Amino acid sequence: MTEPNPAHNFLTLMPADEFRALLAAWPRLPAEEADLATAHGRFLADDLSAPEDLPPAARASMDGYAVRAADLFGTSESGPAYLEKAGSVAIHEPPTFALLPGQCAAITTGGWLPEGANAVAMVEHTHDLGAGTVEFRKPLAPNDNVLLRGEDATKGEIALRAGTLLRAPQIGLLAALGIRAARVGRLPRVAILSTGDELVPAHETPPPGRIRDVNAHALSAMVREAGALPSMLGIVPDETPALAKALGAALADHDVVLLSGGSSVGARDCTVAALDSLPQARVLVHGVAVSPGKPTILAEANGRAMFGLPGQVTSAQVVMHVFVLPFLRHLAGACDAFSRAAGRSAVLARNVASRHGREDWLRVALEEREGDLPLAHPRLGKSGLLRTLLDAQGLVRIPATREGLGQGARVEVHPF
Repeated sequence: MTEPNPAHNFLTLMPADEFRALLAAWPRLPAEEADLATAHGRFLADDLSAPEDLPPAARASMDGYAVRAADLFGTSESGPAYLEKAGSVAIHEPPTFALLPGQCAAITTGGWLPEGANAVAMVEHTHDLGAGTVEFRKPLAPNDNVLLRGEDATKGEIALRAGTLLRAPQIGLLAALGIRAARVGRLPRVAILSTGDELVPAHETPPPGRIRDVNAHALSAMVREAGALPSMLGIVPDETPALAKALGAALADHDVVLLSGGSSVGARDCTVAALDSLPQARVLVHGVAVSPGKPTILAEANGRAMFGLPGQVTSAQVVMHVFVLPFLRHLAGACDAFSRAAGRSAVLARNVASRHGREDWLRVALEEREGDLPLAHPRLGKSGLLRTLLDAQGLVRIPATREGLGQGARVEVHPF
């Protein structure tokens, strides 16, 4: 058994920002190669340089006529310009002719501009008069309605940065550049264990004194929403040997272990004792200055993280939103997983008290108001009630330096 860690002292709470910094410094998972079919939702592991210009040449962004913008200077409805049609540009091959002053060329969306052209007039602003003459009723500036060569990506320059989430637009860019595979962060494998002699599986009818295991299913859904791979490993009794055995088995083939329940200082809680019994395990944190979620535990074994989450369903889910889900995205390669991205602005509907030195996360419901910011109504309640989450659309952070927020305060709502 390892020596007790001073961090076990539950009375010594780690500040929330210090806890975030600890999680943000955790080594990321190794990268692996994924083809375009499996790279979606993953984070790019390395900067990716463009192997070619995209577009490879100036192209029309709409149907119309390729022109020299200078030929349409001063054009208007009452003073149209007239150009001679030099030819038509096929969509599937580059033009074989150049535009001379006073000439235009019919072109479809995606067609390459002929040499000499630098703008495209929308077909709606033109009129084919026949006999090779086209009337133009609107002036153009150079590059109007044109996709410039290299505008999406320039050969040899970085097209996507490491840590970029590969969504549909990024996958489309890779395909357009002819890149069939990319190195991405590996998806975290997350084991989920529930502790408590009072728990029964969700599909069972609990006898008096027992409750269904809610956390396993809720946490699994949240892990999946974060792009990680959850495994529900069942319910473990409140016994140190059984819990230690379950933790050891979970660590064998998972990157992160989530343990809900057993993290407070109750007489039956044995999470810390079980962690201490694991070879090479270290309890790094036992208690964070945050509400809800004060009894959160963080431990490490062979580079793998173990979280002891509160057993109360609301507290567990708030801790997941605030700390664990960003941590999973960080492991997978996100470059800014813990950055405090701006949420949706709102106005607090009532006064809310807080404790100085503790970061509070307030559940709020939004009331939309025409022509004004929405009202954020606090959803206060006991941590064991799901209703405070069901009725809320997001969380509002009250910094540890504040002693509450006043009615009318402008707040940032971080959506669930």
